[in-house]
Amino acid sequence: MVPLPSLERSGDLGSSQRELLLGIARASIRHGLAHGRALPVDAGTLAPELAEARGAFVTLTSQGNLRGCIGHISACAPLAEDIAALAFMAAFRDTRFPPVTGEELADLRIELSLLTVPEPISFTSEPDLAAQLVPGLDGLILQAGQRQGVFLPTVWKSLPEPMEFLRHLKIKAGLSPRHPAEGLEAYRFHTESIREAGGGPAED
Repeated sequence: MVPLPSLERSGDLGSSQRELLLGIARASIRHGLAHGRALPVDAGTLAPELAEARGAFVTLTSQGNLRGCIGHISACAPLAEDIAALAFMAAFRDTRFPPVTGEELADLRIELSLLTVPEPISFTSEPDLAAQLVPGLDGLILQAGQRQGVFLPTVWKSLPEPMEFLRHLKIKAGLSPRHPAEGLEAYRFHTESIREAGGGPAED
């Protein structure tokens, strides 16, 4: 990963834009049920904030349980188009779960996490890295060679202790929980969370 500027972000979206993105995500899941592909979206017809490229995740929950989560750390497409694609993939392409069915749709809740640009963290040891993290606020990317793991800030709800947070993230990245800090790169990011009413916690 190429280090990028410090936690740069656009301003938070307005309520109408947030509702529109949630609507696009749900419509894309409905479209996927009917047609087997994501909803086509022409971001050029939308407000500039929705055509901006941003890193994003779409998380699906059902009765408070994770039902799918797919996203991109780095910006790769206009936001509205990306949300439609990610919602489809979270519903039908997350290999941890069977595809969403029409019967599940009413109980499904959607959360969108819009990411700031990841910022590299300098640290001398794992306790030093843990001490720099802000529980509940910081999302974290850990890298070691070709291995990478990402936790969204909402994961702090189930892993509130920074050292445990780091240990589990190393495991998610396919590393030993005892992997030395000297072989790690770390990047923090923040998120703007947009959630449907009644949704469960978003944990990837």
